[in-house]
Amino acid sequence: MTDLSLIRNFAIIAHIDHGKSTLADRMIEYCGGLSEREMTDQVLDSMDIEKERGITIKAQTVRLNYKAKDGKTYQLNLMDTPGHVDFSYEVSRSLASCEGSVLVVDATQGVEAQTLANVYLAIENNHEIVPVLNKVDLPSADVERVKQQIEDVIGLDASDAVETSGKTGFGVPDLLEAIVHRLPAPKGDENAPLKALLIDSWYDSYLGVIILVRIKDGVLKKKMPIRMMSNNAVYSVDKVGIFTPKMQDVEALYPGEVGFITASIKSVSDCRVGDTITDNKTPCLEALPGFKPSIPVVFCSIFPVDSSQYDALKDALAKLKLNDASINYQNENSAALGLGFRCGFLGLLHMEIIQERIGREFDLDIITTAPSVAYKLHMTTGEELMLHNPADMPDLSTVRSIEEPMVRATILVPDNYLGAVLKLCTERRGEQEELTYVGSRAMVVYKIPLNEIVFDFYDRLKSITSGYASFDYELTGYQEADLVKVQILINEEPVDALAFLCHRSEAESRGRQICERLKDLIPRHLFKIPIQAAIGGRVVARETISALRKDVTAKCYGGDVTRKRKLLDKQKKGKQRMRQFGKVEVPQSAFIEALRIGDD
Repeated sequence: MTDLSLIRNFAIIAHIDHGKSTLADRMIEYCGGLSEREMTDQVLDSMDIEKERGITIKAQTVRLNYKAKDGKTYQLNLMDTPGHVDFSYEVSRSLASCEGSVLVVDATQGVEAQTLANVYLAIENNHEIVPVLNKVDLPSADVERVKQQIEDVIGLDASDAVETSGKTGFGVPDLLEAIVHRLPAPKGDENAPLKALLIDSWYDSYLGVIILVRIKDGVLKKKMPIRMMSNNAVYSVDKVGIFTPKMQDVEALYPGEVGFITASIKSVSDCRVGDTITDNKTPCLEALPGFKPSIPVVFCSIFPVDSSQYDALKDALAKLKLNDASINYQNENSAALGLGFRCGFLGLLHMEIIQERIGREFDLDIITTAPSVAYKLHMTTGEELMLHNPADMPDLSTVRSIEEPMVRATILVPDNYLGAVLKLCTERRGEQEELTYVGSRAMVVYKIPLNEIVFDFYDRLKSITSGYASFDYELTGYQEADLVKVQILINEEPVDALAFLCHRSEAESRGRQICERLKDLIPRHLFKIPIQAAIGGRVVARETISALRKDVTAKCYGGDVTRKRKLLDKQKKGKQRMRQFGKVEVPQSAFIEALRIGDD
């Protein structure tokens, strides 16, 4: 067992693209975790999609042995956490398993919105924080300005901030020394009953579920019977190990250590992130604080383009859920799109990643409906319902009020773009809560309905600020609003896949937008097709697709006009009958295009 005073558990936290995975690579290299031949860029990002997009999706861990200048060899357990707001749940679990954090700030960009969000999470977990300025080798780096920003915005003393470059490896020895001397050692009792925090879990086709744990008290050994405290599932441990970052078996894990175990577990749903693992024979008395299930925020329906691929899609979602327990899904049947699934995600990026993974890893073509959020319905009977799908909206006469989820959005933006950002937030029904300045950058905090952010808010924000704004949000609860359900009717038949909920003031413009888009997408038929957007029984927007028609008067040479009239009238009657009985074929491609987000 390693002496507790020689262990340091820390997380690396930062905004997206501030270089935390690259810095982790240099630390692994310096400590000899991998040989030069085995080294790749962003070695802790295991998925292709993570490497391509340059983002971390799953929190990763690695144990390094570092021989410090004082002659002692320290055991460093490093957590590389995701930077994106959608994965803040994972960040919070990773932070709960550490005693300190390394805060990485890009010396060219300065403090950004998610830097703040993640620092506050670290402070909530009573972490000691070491500020690090990364990318100091770039000509545009402004070290003094960024140090001042860290002090002004976060309130951390940055006078002894470590200056590093993840690309060249400059400053990495200083950073490792700072970690050893400035971060506290873990506490724990080897003789107490086992108490371990479940940090993460994922599925391996050979070993079953692999669980990442941090031991608080007790010892975790092979063949030991363990129990999950949230659901009382009992397993026997097959394998105990650590990541160096290669998997390496060990005999046991002791207090303060981070490692992995396998126990022939078949379903990840038994292994909930943040749960407490204990010894089944002598369990600990109470679970560790902080276990709460992840709550899906954004919902959308996923359908296979080819209905014969329904079972393949079902398998794909089941396998993804093994890897990422925060996806929720249930069966759904749509008149327009056939059989599919209604899925819940942690946010828009999470939704995008899952859709991309279904296409890549399982080679499936899918259609997704427009994303929506969960609304709270207060019924006249006093009952309270959660509405995940606009198509399931009950009759309005039975609904007393509707509440929509609200978020507190923090936007950091250069001063000269402030006007455009304020205008955008106000258009999206936002209420300004505060506005402060950090050097030449403004920090605005708005309370905005989540429904308004889900569509194309982020893209619009990036385009009006030339990509300089950074944005972060957290859910704050529900608020009553005047919401209406807009139905899209094609040839007077409602299409459930296109129904959506929005604020009454925007219903007409959004309805008109979809009608115009469908007019260009649905091919012409032999009869006129009306496309309407309706709220209840009131039509608020309409477009008409004109009919294809045969020139029935072509055979008339000269003669009386009544002959032509007679033929045209006969054709007109036929068209009316056709419209009554004709079915409009809406091609799948039209749905895909109509449901594209943000193509204004």
